[in-house]
Amino acid sequence: MRPLYKGLLLALLHVALVCTLGAKLLYDRGHRPRVWIKTATYDPNLPIRGRYLSLSLEVPAEGFTIKMQPSLYERDKDGKAVMHEVPTPDHCDLVLRGGELIALANENGEYWMSIRHRDDKLVAEVPDGTAYFLPEHSADPSHLHAGEELWMEATIPRKGPPRPIRLGVKKNGVLTPVTTE
Repeated sequence: MRPLYKGLLLALLHVALVCTLGAKLLYDRGHRPRVWIKTATYDPNLPIRGRYLSLSLEVPAEGFTIKMQPSLYERDKDGKAVMHEVPTPDHCDLVLRGGELIALANENGEYWMSIRHRDDKLVAEVPDGTAYFLPEHSADPSHLHAGEELWMEATIPRKGPPRPIRLGVKKNGVLTPVTTE
């Protein structure tokens, strides 16, 4: 077999492989559940990767035990260790329940998270680093005004992290999708 044909065959194999991955992602988007998830952003611009938002997820938490533990580094004015709330375990699984993504406590879970109290409920912040890529000349939706929250609509696959579809801004209980074009 000539080298040109070998190269073309290898290129065709690569194209077929990429197309099967694309077909799977399109199938999941059309057939897997979608959910809106509250997010927080960090690391908004890395020159090597282009313009994107790195999103952490903020979801209700279930099954965690909160313990008070002294800080190794912080001291109060009397020299005593400052006490901090520490969740047990510090890993979770993300599950879809009733149209809402929830962090379930699991010491062998797929995701590391931190716990916070919000409105007398436990909220897990899962810094899984979901990347949402922005068009080059679009406005950055992470620059929010007072009282606004950034949300992400995502496909929930059978395994793995949520896959972002689009962003939205919630203000006064109303969620408005953002156009990033």
